[in-house]
Amino acid sequence: LMLSTDNHLGYKERDHIRGDDSFAAFEEVLRLAREHRCDAVLLGGDLFHENRPSRRTLHRTLEILRRYALGPDPVRFRILSDQAANFRSSPEGRVNYEDENYSVHLPVFSIHGNHDDPTREGGTEMLAAMDLLAMCNLVNYFGRQDEVDKVEVSPVVVAKGETRVALYGLGNMRDERLNRMWQKRKVRFMRPADGQSEREVRLDALTDTRGEDEHEDGDDGGARLKYFNIFTLHQNRDTGRGTKNCVHESMIPEWMVSLSHHFIYTNHAAGILFIHDLP
Repeated sequence: LMLSTDNHLGYKERDHIRGDDSFAAFEEVLRLAREHRCDAVLLGGDLFHENRPSRRTLHRTLEILRRYALGPDPVRFRILSDQAANFRSSPEGRVNYEDENYSVHLPVFSIHGNHDDPTREGGTEMLAAMDLLAMCNLVNYFGRQDEVDKVEVSPVVVAKGETRVALYGLGNMRDERLNRMWQKRKVRFMRPADGQSEREVRLDALTDTRGEDEHEDGDDGGARLKYFNIFTLHQNRDTGRGTKNCVHESMIPEWMVSLSHHFIYTNHAAGILFIHDLP
């Protein structure tokens, strides 16, 4: 996996010196992903700098994604989870490379950040610029929460050979609200159930924010030992922000590895992907 975050496409786009910097950096990410034969690209939020990117920014973004994401090479992994639930913004309710009308050979998965948050414009429909990329079948947009009183995070379960990855995503929410919901134990994660088939995965064993199963049978299930668990989120770290205006590292379940520019990293360089399997 190639991880990139906070691309901020369109930043200073009217500056005749720096106007193309964000696009050049994003193109370099995709070029390196192709050169190193990455299976997919994972974006950690803030792909766009403005919540309503200009037509120029959208045009450049679509052009770059078409050039690097589309092609004849086969994709070497499968999605086992419920794709209609994972990718609600896609045209067919499934991962883009399975659409017979497109030839995708570098799948891009992304959550939204605070700059491209779909709730910032208000209204009855939560639409973000990321929804446009998903509708064009160039990005697999996941991790959006539509409920106002709870957060339930279901993974995109990926299989490649004998390897299984549960990819969790949580798009940006107001720090105070998410912190309050976490403290009230209204943030929960779904985990793959035991005894999975090779073609699909059923999710159950809802866990609370401490990472403990609600089913207290003392058996975590041997099947879960086969999964790598990755969590990407776009929230502020607790450094200097007080106890209620951030997400604390202690809130993340112990069986989860969190990936977030704002949460883990202190500069604006591309992130490093850490993967951890259960002991």
